[in-house]
Amino acid sequence: MQKSTKKGRKLLLVIGTAWLFDAMDVALLSFIMPLIKTEWGLSPAQIGYVSSVTSLGMVFGSIICGYMADKFGRKNVMIVTLMIFSIGNLLLALTTDVNQFMIVRFFTGIGLGGELPVAATMLADNFKGKTQAKMLIMADSFWAIGWILASVISTLITPLYGWRATVIVTFLVMLYAFVMRRHLPENYEKKEKTSLREQFAGIFNNQHMGKTLALSFLWFVVMFSYYGMFLWLPSVLVMRGNTIFHSFGYTLLMSLAQLPGYYLAAWLMGKISHKVILVFYLLGTIVSAFVFGIANSVPILLASGAFLSFFNLGAWGALIAFTPSHFSQEFRGMGVGFSQSIGRIGATLGPYLIGMLIGMGFGIPVVFGMFVVALILGVIVLIFGTSETY
Repeated sequence: MQKSTKKGRKLLLVIGTAWLFDAMDVALLSFIMPLIKTEWGLSPAQIGYVSSVTSLGMVFGSIICGYMADKFGRKNVMIVTLMIFSIGNLLLALTTDVNQFMIVRFFTGIGLGGELPVAATMLADNFKGKTQAKMLIMADSFWAIGWILASVISTLITPLYGWRATVIVTFLVMLYAFVMRRHLPENYEKKEKTSLREQFAGIFNNQHMGKTLALSFLWFVVMFSYYGMFLWLPSVLVMRGNTIFHSFGYTLLMSLAQLPGYYLAAWLMGKISHKVILVFYLLGTIVSAFVFGIANSVPILLASGAFLSFFNLGAWGALIAFTPSHFSQEFRGMGVGFSQSIGRIGATLGPYLIGMLIGMGFGIPVVFGMFVVALILGVIVLIFGTSETY
């Protein structure tokens, strides 16, 4: 159902803020990593485990909540997921060792992983065609705002009050659940009799199977590269000789480039093929990741990091607009949730492999070369494995 301009903006604001808070959580984790490494004396491999365990929880959250949204309705599931990861962040501030930290992050990841595909599905239910694509990208652009806010909070608060104070701030997200309860529509008829097995069969039937496999691989590549590169970004900057304060500031500057990346993608949606837009952003990510990996000066590091933010987050926005339209409405929640859950496996492996490779003595150029290869494979699958839906 197409919404009026006023109602559409209101829905975009309400759902987009969910991306904002999710991004704050993920970004804050990236800023916490160098600090807990020092506080608990963690090795690079252990840091890889810490950054990956949230994504592992997201794998389960994406599938379970995508199914629940199709069966019980989008609105209630979104509120529950918000509460899960908000309470998780409050508990995180109370942890005293890395094992407690990882357990809390796993359950926090279930809420994080469940919310975004449900939010995307809700927008897709309410808009059609080019408007749907633009709305999905604009909602995803709130991720950049959340990342920027987290960068500001970390830069200003963490050096003075420590990482626990910055984590507690995200607990306020739980209050947003009450705002959502008043303003989110529920236009989708619940399907009480549809089983999880039937939902899986639906996204792997003759109509959907090829799309499901291709989109799942694309989400794997995009999340593998994004979480691998950006969760380690402040740590990589510290490893290259920058102070904690400077690395946080540089990350903030790089993060500012995310917003124009999203907005350009939204503007292009009404003018050229969605597939062409996604290819453009993935190719830009490949070049930026390669240059960032071999950068040997602060100006080149900042410039390539900014372009990496621009293209990688733009690719994410284009893909999130590209995905829901490939599935019929009755299987859309499961289709989006499943493909993103495969992406979460990539999000789990990316940070872990960086920690493992660095622990084995490999340098940053080799690490980022791994992401370049994965992204090239993603472009090939996109070109030959998907088709334009409108």
